[in-house]
Amino acid sequence: MTGVRKGLAKVEVALRWDPSPAGTPANDLDIVAAVYGAADLHREPVQLVHFGRRSPDGTITLNRDSHTGQGFGFDEVMTIELERMAEQLRRVVVGVVIQNALAGVGTGADPGRAKTFADIAGTGFRIREGHTDLAQGDFGSVSTATAATVAEFLRDASGAWSLDARVRGFDADPEEYTRAMGSVG
Repeated sequence: MTGVRKGLAKVEVALRWDPSPAGTPANDLDIVAAVYGAADLHREPVQLVHFGRRSPDGTITLNRDSHTGQGFGFDEVMTIELERMAEQLRRVVVGVVIQNALAGVGTGADPGRAKTFADIAGTGFRIREGHTDLAQGDFGSVSTATAATVAEFLRDASGAWSLDARVRGFDADPEEYTRAMGSVG
């Protein structure tokens, strides 16, 4: 789904995946949000929010964090309060990154290569406002990627926020990904 055009206020991005098989290293996926100001919409975020790093203004919170994918439903949930963001903040890019770098022994994959979405079963995401689903999907189209963007929120001249929900894959480690995730608009 792409191009939902309406004024958005408070959205929730949720991520799910299945636990890794018994005897194999846990899969750890993380939601990441990069916030860009009007002066630089694509290169350097003014805020980077992920596990262990909060939004300084409190407008983005990670409500649930999983390191294993265990549990029912969605394993990680991030809330983004767009209506509370400072006026100069114009773009929020949300993505998912695979944290544990190597595919691991016993998975059938080459233990020297980075895990990709193809190595992790049951991946999916949902973006909603209130009880209305705005977008949902999985990472099948970027199965060889190690990270992916799933949403871009843009503020127009009137101050209204819109959503462009599109999955774009990246072949990058978590640090590289946070530098590259906002490069394409």
